[in-house]
Amino acid sequence: MKTPVVLIIFNRPKLTERVVETLARARPRTLLVVADGPRPGVPGDPQGCEEARAVIDRVKWNCDVIRNYSDVNLGCGRRPATGISWALEQVEEAIILEDDCVPHPSFFPFCGELLEKYRDDERVMHIAGSTYRRGALPTPHSYVFSRIIGGWGWATWRRAWRHFDASVTLWPQLRATPWLLDLIEHKSAARFWAHEFDVAYERQGNVSYWDHQWTFACWAHSGLAITPRVNLITHIGCGPDATHMHWQEDPMGNLPAYEIAFPLAHPPNVLRSLEADEEFLREVWLPRLWTPSAVRQVASRVVPDALKPAFRRVAAVLGPSSR
Repeated sequence: MKTPVVLIIFNRPKLTERVVETLARARPRTLLVVADGPRPGVPGDPQGCEEARAVIDRVKWNCDVIRNYSDVNLGCGRRPATGISWALEQVEEAIILEDDCVPHPSFFPFCGELLEKYRDDERVMHIAGSTYRRGALPTPHSYVFSRIIGGWGWATWRRAWRHFDASVTLWPQLRATPWLLDLIEHKSAARFWAHEFDVAYERQGNVSYWDHQWTFACWAHSGLAITPRVNLITHIGCGPDATHMHWQEDPMGNLPAYEIAFPLAHPPNVLRSLEADEEFLREVWLPRLWTPSAVRQVASRVVPDALKPAFRRVAAVLGPSSR
């Protein structure tokens, strides 16, 4: 496979191994590996990080493995962001996977074809692999154009990622305008995203997420995402050791990945699918917005690091999320 792949790993060797098994079947010629360092004072982190990196050492197909390993812990906000920036300095475009995102084999040619097709189209900034739901999207084509920036298995170009800004410095100029509500067209969703952008701006990007700043970059530059007709990624990282998705039964986790048919049926125009975006808000995002799991996720981003162990103990007492 010609398309470079960026793999982001940390301290979960078993999950890393599952993703690498799928990569072995795709056989990318270039594999750029981004790894975070162990957290200070966290038992098991040094060994977990070492074992996850050892999985990469066992890559056997003919492949140029380029490593970007951090000796210190940068966190699950800064490390992916800095790693993707580094990778896209090495290559013009790439498929990006984290250690808990297992793709269907058809995900790779799907991304490869669309990276080439829209390489010079500034309107398209993101190619997603996840739909976050079972079943097919309401389209006769292989994909739709969307404002939903799905970050579980995706692809992009250097020319798009150059707009990424972890501190969302453009946000204050937009916050007092109707820009966000006009874009999302739902008050609850707009309030959620305004909060996320507020925190990222106030903390100058020192937060436990990077994907929301990437969403901001796409939205602020009128960028569209490509979303496949069927889900192409299974997220296997839900559980107590996850940073955000703590609960095994999270409805967005462990969704099956399906095969997408080739040749791809391309939409005739680069236009956002209002129907697909409205369905996502109605059936996936809004029902999940104020579940216990979602509230914990938002709260975990504003709780100081020193208090997070106590916060997690309280969250465990509250019990698992419900739909």
